[in-house]
Amino acid sequence: MKKIYLFLISALLLASFTVARADEGMWMLPMLEKMNIRTMHKMGLKLSAKDIYDINHSSLKDAIVHFGGGCTAEVISDRGLLITNHHCGYESIQQLSSVEHDYLNDGYWAMSQNQELPAKGLSVTFICEFRDVSSLLLNAKDKKEVRKNLVEEAEAKDSTIKAKIYSFYNNNQYYLITTRTFKDIRFVGAPPASIGKFGGETDNWMWPRQTGDFSMFRIYADKNNNPADYSKDNVPYKAERALTISLKGMEPKDFTMIIGFPGRTSRYMTSEEVKEQEQTENAPEVYLRGIRQGIMEKYMKASEKVRIQYASKYAMSSNGWKKWKGMNETFDRLNVIARRSENEKNFTEWVNEDTERKAEYGKALSKINKVVKQRMDLLYVLVNMSETINSIELLKAVSNSKHGKEMENFYKDYYEPLDREEAAAMLKAYKKQVDAKYLPKFYTSIIGKRFGGNIDAFVNYVYDNSAYTSLEKYEKAKKDSILKKDIADTLFTQFSFKIMPVYGKYRKSEGKFLEGRKEYMKGIMEMKGRDAAIYPDANSTMRLTYGKVGGYSPKDGVEYKYYTTLTGVMQKEDPDNWEFVVPSKLKSLWQAKDFGRYADRDGTMHTCFLTNNDITGGNSGSPVLNGKGELLGLAFDGNWESMSSDVIFEPNLQRCICVDIRYVMFIIDKFGGAGYLLDEMKFDKRNK
Repeated sequence: MKKIYLFLISALLLASFTVARADEGMWMLPMLEKMNIRTMHKMGLKLSAKDIYDINHSSLKDAIVHFGGGCTAEVISDRGLLITNHHCGYESIQQLSSVEHDYLNDGYWAMSQNQELPAKGLSVTFICEFRDVSSLLLNAKDKKEVRKNLVEEAEAKDSTIKAKIYSFYNNNQYYLITTRTFKDIRFVGAPPASIGKFGGETDNWMWPRQTGDFSMFRIYADKNNNPADYSKDNVPYKAERALTISLKGMEPKDFTMIIGFPGRTSRYMTSEEVKEQEQTENAPEVYLRGIRQGIMEKYMKASEKVRIQYASKYAMSSNGWKKWKGMNETFDRLNVIARRSENEKNFTEWVNEDTERKAEYGKALSKINKVVKQRMDLLYVLVNMSETINSIELLKAVSNSKHGKEMENFYKDYYEPLDREEAAAMLKAYKKQVDAKYLPKFYTSIIGKRFGGNIDAFVNYVYDNSAYTSLEKYEKAKKDSILKKDIADTLFTQFSFKIMPVYGKYRKSEGKFLEGRKEYMKGIMEMKGRDAAIYPDANSTMRLTYGKVGGYSPKDGVEYKYYTTLTGVMQKEDPDNWEFVVPSKLKSLWQAKDFGRYADRDGTMHTCFLTNNDITGGNSGSPVLNGKGELLGLAFDGNWESMSSDVIFEPNLQRCICVDIRYVMFIIDKFGGAGYLLDEMKFDKRNK
């Protein structure tokens, strides 16, 4: 009787803890056969687990790459043609742009291979193999030595691959992942910002959405099809696998899967960690980025050159600003902290039922929470330092110089008056935000004594006298060997001396914190049961998420459809607002209903659609695939109502916003006049 009672209690506890639903989770490809494939087949998948991931034969994973380290892209032709989001290619497009050739605003289409533009500094990475090395590492006395040997052994087999060991389930499991990186990547084409960034920051994270968020690149290799640095002698990469494109479209409840490289999630956070995220990190980041973005926007509106120089910097800053703002709102609206507390209560009750569990997991939560409280002030200072002093571009120039980075690229996108004003604002903000004991020495020794506390006067003096304010001054000072005497170098040194002890103290607390998290995660896994399907947090490694097409209801009386159309673009048009300008050619095509074979069966041009796939940052550009593994669209955003999704999954609210591949092909062909690119793509036979 006692055993039955304990079983029922455990079952209730398991049900009350966050249990993975079919549409929740970022799953590891080697585990699909064991954990997911049966559910996926019931939902509509027509492929086997080996069709998706196979180390001995070509599989879907071979068509998907880590793009630039922060996004995902997919191969769509056997000649290495890549497609990803417009915002993923944005930095590369910006770097290639100038006032004379404004590819951001005007778009660009290479009409031949010779017109494909080298994207400096861009690389893409293929996954070769996942190898479970947990048994070798978990019990190793010298983990560092074992790691080193495993990596060296893997890399010795093939000079074109790199190996790295990643931890999963909060250091309860380890995989060695081998990769192959290509560095000669060329820009093929992208629509103008009025399509690729339609809606701008206003529509960012929002639904309904009508953004043609895509750009195209090509991988180049040496004559042996191996990775190589840029060379005019390199040739298009002969792809091992390229995705087939489907123009059939989708219907509600159709199966979808997304494969990509999600960045970071924290689905097993404690309530104290959520508070830390909300108050110590998100709140100051939102406040400080708001100040910086206001300054950037002022200068960008006044100059076309500055707009191009700072377009990518502003977009990256604003994306985080809006995400963290929305995250805090969602934490409150969805009672995330209270729900996490309830999970911890259930976990503690389960632990306390058994003396062995109590000995192993009884202190896990207290270890985590104790460290979180102890490090609060340190983390707050580090966040403020990062968003203020560390964001000053003049000090970044010093850092780049010390690390031997190419300075010409830095100064190409640098505007001294903007940085000067931002520096003054950031120094004032940092002083206002933190305790005086965390101020670098120059606040008192220079600003206080020589400038009477006047930060503006101090900043003007620095920028008037530093050699780091232009490439010409920098090169002359370097030639004359006087950079170490530069005032900006002095400030950088003082800042470094101040931040390193703070960072050191913060890192000292990590041991107990990670120990607690490892125990907590291990306990959760035991509580759910040996055969339970449990996914690890995202960590920029390749993952698969599966779900279905469908709309949602954000609030009472409101129902969102699962798709949008080109008509929505026209309804949002505002010629006086750059975010909602509509190109005249696009309007003409819409008016004539000249959609070709890309129209939906209802005769309209679908632009975007929704699924309930579980994604996060890093999934941008990921392929949205149907049950046969054919390309339906590209994932590019989450929705405002579930901005807490990195911490908790909301099945009724969380949606993945995707650009419809039919709209992408329509823009390439009908709008861009680059239909020749479609000749190297493979389409579903019914759509030829």
